[in-house]
Amino acid sequence: MDAEVISASILSEVVEANAISIYEVRDQIGTGTAHLLHEIFRVKNIPFKVDVLDDETAASLRKFYLTYYDIRAVIMDLVSKLDEMRHLDHLPRYRQQILSLQVLKIYSPLAHAVGANQLSLELEDISFRYLFPGSYIYLDSWLRSHENGSKPLIDVYKEQLHRTLKDDLVLARMVDDVYVKGRYKSRYSMMKKLLRDGRKPEEVNDVLGLRVILVPNSVANDVEVGEKACYRTSNIIRSLWKEIPHRTKDYIARPKENGYRSLHMAVDVSDSDQRRPLMEIQIRTMDMDGSANAGTASHSLYKGGLTDPKEAKRLKAIMMAAADLAAIRLKDLSSNKHQSLKATTNQRDRVFCLLDKNGDGMISIEELMEVMEELGAPGEDAEEMMQLLDSNSDGSLSSDEFDTFQKQVEFMRKWEDRDNEYKSLLDEKLHDLPHQDTTGLIQLYNKELEDRLSSH
Repeated sequence: MDAEVISASILSEVVEANAISIYEVRDQIGTGTAHLLHEIFRVKNIPFKVDVLDDETAASLRKFYLTYYDIRAVIMDLVSKLDEMRHLDHLPRYRQQILSLQVLKIYSPLAHAVGANQLSLELEDISFRYLFPGSYIYLDSWLRSHENGSKPLIDVYKEQLHRTLKDDLVLARMVDDVYVKGRYKSRYSMMKKLLRDGRKPEEVNDVLGLRVILVPNSVANDVEVGEKACYRTSNIIRSLWKEIPHRTKDYIARPKENGYRSLHMAVDVSDSDQRRPLMEIQIRTMDMDGSANAGTASHSLYKGGLTDPKEAKRLKAIMMAAADLAAIRLKDLSSNKHQSLKATTNQRDRVFCLLDKNGDGMISIEELMEVMEELGAPGEDAEEMMQLLDSNSDGSLSSDEFDTFQKQVEFMRKWEDRDNEYKSLLDEKLHDLPHQDTTGLIQLYNKELEDRLSSH
């Protein structure tokens, strides 16, 4: 992070609280920090209604973020959103779901687009947990069953590979250091593969993943030595586990169009006692890893004048993104959607009129208590409901307040129904494992699953 990013991060909450103005920041610290703060607040204040946010609209919003705003402000907003998502427990259920849907539609894909992949995965998994809690528990428990005692299997394989690579004398002459990073597949990504692609759990081949990062010796040709070290590493891996040849991809000899370079392998880590999913391994040098992680963001960080051809191209992209967004907003005004909205509104109006017994356009506490008593509920329930729905605390419910409440209920019910549907599908898949459980992991998984579901 540069000085402007650090200072803007420190001052953003102070400026937002009106304790200091952006003009004072400009005069006392500099125009760069003031400009970045201005961009941060512009990003934060992008208006959109998540309950009508389809995939096409979300894609246009993401494009608008990337082409119209300072990429540093976008990244800072993503970090702020992650912090917010880590502390959702104090919010009402409806707000948790709204924010989680925003993150899945906008922020997580945006984080991936700027190269912040780990941030993207964490945003996905937190959102998954709040939107589909039952489904999340099923998958999380199944993934935890891939552990050996108190240590996750991925840590066992990571230590085994790191030790073997460090002990190889040929590789030692090529590199100064070796790093091995491990990961489990994100819960959300796992669910998408199981449900969208129709795979069984053991058919999701990258549940386990390792990344080997090599630091070549400081010699005349670091690039050539680094490439040879990558291929040497792949040979060592073949001596440890059984390679699945058709899943090997050499992006070093044949880089992707965006310049991405790496070796990809898949190996079978099953043993005689238990069949396990394939493990994916990526092999790259430190330079390759840096390019892979910063490629998209580094392009977005480019600064130039309007006379620069690249800046002119960027300006055109801004205009196209704005046009896409405007076109989709116009498309949303189609007659079918208007008719559906009108029918829903009429239905809500009828319910409101049934509660508004004197027809004055407001539901009083007395009217609400009368209806609740007719339904056999005590008067205290009416008082609690009034407190819940009366957003302006004037002691009565307007049609707008009642309409907002019904929209929230419908929104929550939709996601609860979908969670139950996904949970049922996952239940079938995760309890239909083809191999014999000789290690007791599945029994452990079933017990943990029952305990977590009963406490949910």
